[in-house]
Amino acid sequence: MIKSKIRFGFMFISLSATNLFTLQQESYDMKNKFKLIIGPLWIILLFLIPLSHYGQKSIIASVGFYNLENLFDIVNDTLTVDEEFTPQGDKNWTEEKYRDKLDRLSTVIKDIGTDYTPDGLAILGVSEIENKKVLEDLTQTANLKNRSYQIIHYNSPDDRGVDVALLYQEKYFHVVESKPYSILLNLANGNTKKTRDVLLVKGYLNQQLVYILVNHWPSRRGGEIITKPYRLQTAQLNKHIVDSLRSFHPDANYIIMGDLNDNPDNESLTVGIKAIGVKSKVGKEDFYNPFYWNFDRGEGSTSFNDSWSLFDQILISENLLHQNVDQFQFYKHQIYHKSFMLESSGHYKNHPKRTFSGNVYNYGYSDHFPVVVYLSKKAE
Repeated sequence: MIKSKIRFGFMFISLSATNLFTLQQESYDMKNKFKLIIGPLWIILLFLIPLSHYGQKSIIASVGFYNLENLFDIVNDTLTVDEEFTPQGDKNWTEEKYRDKLDRLSTVIKDIGTDYTPDGLAILGVSEIENKKVLEDLTQTANLKNRSYQIIHYNSPDDRGVDVALLYQEKYFHVVESKPYSILLNLANGNTKKTRDVLLVKGYLNQQLVYILVNHWPSRRGGEIITKPYRLQTAQLNKHIVDSLRSFHPDANYIIMGDLNDNPDNESLTVGIKAIGVKSKVGKEDFYNPFYWNFDRGEGSTSFNDSWSLFDQILISENLLHQNVDQFQFYKHQIYHKSFMLESSGHYKNHPKRTFSGNVYNYGYSDHFPVVVYLSKKAE
């Protein structure tokens, strides 16, 4: 059997003698699930090296991203196009609906990662939020208040006023500095257009230097082909930021996350960022995209017209695959969805239960599922 001792936001794991043990492992390289029935203890230790480090206690940290789908307050901001999310707007967006949505989102966020760490997410990137106030209201809900999430947010020049941000638990992630990077999209007609910023955060995850880039790339509105250059341009900005930082901090760890509005096999990912879905093929300047495995199986994080897309992704730098046991390294990942987050009936059964159906409040959560990456290291 495996004995576990849980403390705060990390999970400490040790092994003891056991009888038969069933291990189910998922691997993109293998393409399919398989099961191993293992008897002797030394074989169990062999297969649990990434988590147990030959019987040593391990720490697990969870890092997530969640598109909160139009988390607006009810106040009309005269500088943005947010009129539909007001009491007088098309959505009839009232204080009651706003508070209900906060409660629903906080229920999801509270639950993410608790199978591994009782404090849940140490770090959470978010998108489609109107301002810092909605995040303050979110983190002060009954579900999240005890987590004491800190907020990093900058107002971006998006027409609708939606931004990206980072929530983090200060006892696990110490922030050193942050900076937004603006993007001017080069349109086909020769004009330019502003879009959501890329948020860069530098910090220490349990004394390990990590740079995090939070994204919400330009949408496919107007057509995938026509809008493709905009996402490629944003991807190239991410790569430029990372390459510049690597020239000064080559041993740092880098995480790119967000709603990228592209799938893992699109050019913005495979060429723009050099995100690869097979661990053995990831070079030192590349990124590993664990969600390529899910995409290859037909899984998604959002859907449109019955078609699944895997737009929400977390990419990790190569050194997070090959650290020594004293450093955080990739353990596993998931597209997070529980039954209560799904439509229970009708044409869109088992799809994300979104906030609105047209202009009718749907008592949902988001039109996207959260995504999570788990990192592990040997406990000190």
